[in-house]
Amino acid sequence: MSADPFAFDRFFVEQLFRPIVNLYQVTPLAVGETPAGGPIAYVRQKRMAIKEDVRFFADQEETQELFRIKARRMLDIGGSYDVTAADGQKLGVLQKVFGRSLFRSTWRILGPDDQELATAQERSQFLAIARRVIDYVPYVGEYIPIPYNFEINDPEGKRIGGMDRKFQIRDKYLLDLSDDHERALDRRLAIALAIGLDTLQNR
Repeated sequence: MSADPFAFDRFFVEQLFRPIVNLYQVTPLAVGETPAGGPIAYVRQKRMAIKEDVRFFADQEETQELFRIKARRMLDIGGSYDVTAADGQKLGVLQKVFGRSLFRSTWRILGPDDQELATAQERSQFLAIARRVIDYVPYVGEYIPIPYNFEINDPEGKRIGGMDRKFQIRDKYLLDLSDDHERALDRRLAIALAIGLDTLQNR
């Protein structure tokens, strides 16, 4: 594996089943869906938290924090989430575009200087609406895995990546930034986005 665990362009994001918290692990990919080594990040989100604080660790024992996503306000709907390194350095901001997200989830990704680096939007308008309808059906929406796929574009509208949900009950995603040839998007910020698109989608 590369000396820099985030030097890759493609990552597999997998949710791990736990009753009280949402746990994920992130694994870089080589060719196809072949892992390029073991997981490089373990992610923990406490369910039903008043103020979101999602933490990324280098190890499963959670002794070495890498970075985190933190809401600026309690129960923030359509708000901004800061992504910071373990030492407090600002990596960027994930900002939900509330109006556009009513029918198709849309997020802005800002850099450490608050300049827009990219936007992420649900790929299919039809599936976006279908997912919203099913989510309102008690005890049903949670168990019907509607595809939850995103296009990631630069500020000029050029595609630099995408995120695709694997068609399984448990949440599994393929994050692909192969089109970001200039690596304009910090991979840590992109991974935070991938986790945020799953954990914060109903905020």
